Amino acid sequence: MAGVLDDSVRRFVSDLTPVLASIADHAGLQGDRAEADVTLEASNIAAAFIDVDGLHTDEEILAYLAAFGSQLDTLLQYATAGQVRLAGILSGRRRWLDKPSTLFDILVADDRRAGTRSSWRYYEGAMAIAHAVCAVDHHPAQAELQAVDRFRSMLLRRLEAAEVPAPRPEAVPAAEPPPRPLEDLLAELDALVGLEPVKAEVRLVADLVQVQNLRRSRKLPVAESSRHLVFTGNPGTGKTTVARLVAQIYRTLKVVQRGHLVETDRSQLVAGYVGQTAIQVRKVVESALGGALLIDEAYALARGDERDFGQEAIDTLVKLIEDHRDEVVVIVAGYPDEMGDFIDANPGLRSRFPRTIEFPDYTDEELVSIFASMAKASAYTCTPEVTAHLRAWFAAQPRGKGFGNARLARNLFEAAVARQAGRVVDLGHPTDEQLMALTVDDIGPAQPSA
Repeated sequence: MAGVLDDSVRRFVSDLTPVLASIADHAGLQGDRAEADVTLEASNIAAAFIDVDGLHTDEEILAYLAAFGSQLDTLLQYATAGQVRLAGILSGRRRWLDKPSTLFDILVADDRRAGTRSSWRYYEGAMAIAHAVCAVDHHPAQAELQAVDRFRSMLLRRLEAAEVPAPRPEAVPAAEPPPRPLEDLLAELDALVGLEPVKAEVRLVADLVQVQNLRRSRKLPVAESSRHLVFTGNPGTGKTTVARLVAQIYRTLKVVQRGHLVETDRSQLVAGYVGQTAIQVRKVVESALGGALLIDEAYALARGDERDFGQEAIDTLVKLIEDHRDEVVVIVAGYPDEMGDFIDANPGLRSRFPRTIEFPDYTDEELVSIFASMAKASAYTCTPEVTAHLRAWFAAQPRGKGFGNARLARNLFEAAVARQAGRVVDLGHPTDEQLMALTVDDIGPAQPSA
């Protein structure tokens, strides 16, 4: 297991030592100490992630000693895991992750000066060490995966603030475009309005897959877990949008080959005649091979009497999921309570869908932001008066089961555009500003919708 961490440390040191040596004069450093400084940096990263859950397992300590013992302190190479734990050598090291390190800031500053991208090499190497620490134990702790997510976000925020562009992926001559970089996909996820709990869950899923991939590549045992997901929430909460991103993330992480998303529902899975439903389900699942299958309102399959073929669809789906477990990811979506009924409809569903991601309703402020983004994308403008009216309009809407969320915002926007068109056409020769401006009257009265 030591090799998992050792390999990532060696790559980090070999990649960054020449970089640091070359900028030593500009950064006020000693060039002949570049390798020692980079090794210390790698040690700090590894020690911090070992400490985040406070466990300091024997496997983690032995991996740390194998990677750094002889380089940082000759006495460490002869220490046992128990001695290291008793001495508290790794205790309190998690604080190192609270802010970007001095070395990282030096690389970022030099990238801004010289137009280079060395800080991205640091980012990639540091993330590799973080995932390697998580991969040392048979199953990574939740606290470790959450720390990896915070660490990634912290580094990316610093790179974005410094306007250091990400390296462009090499062009791959192929029939399909290459997988998108994980950082790009996560940035698109983060750019979605609201959904903070959803974003956190998806990032944890991505980190867990990376750790499992790393362990698998080192021929270490992997605690296999199902990739299939349950999405619960009201309509219009972004379930389909997130499902598309999850499919692409799984492609980038080599869980699936193509990363496309196939959307379906009961009407496309259940036939009206004996023997036809299994054929329909197989056809839909096969169209999703290499990507993800999103079954919207999946609970509808579990409804009906003994003459209904929904149960046949569920039973066929379970078998196909098992037959193609390495070829497709299935996401089932619907209302929270009803999805519980769906999972109980077949004994094999609960084990195959162990992770549920709950999509919360958007707040009034988030709905205003969604409306504003739609308006901006279509070259319409909203004054502060219109924005305040929108806030009042959304606040007046009843929030029961089936609340429309983003769909409600889209319907309101489309209705406002229609009213604006009727108003502007009467102006005769409207200016560009008049063609673009939405008014309070275009939005309509702030009262509960029918």
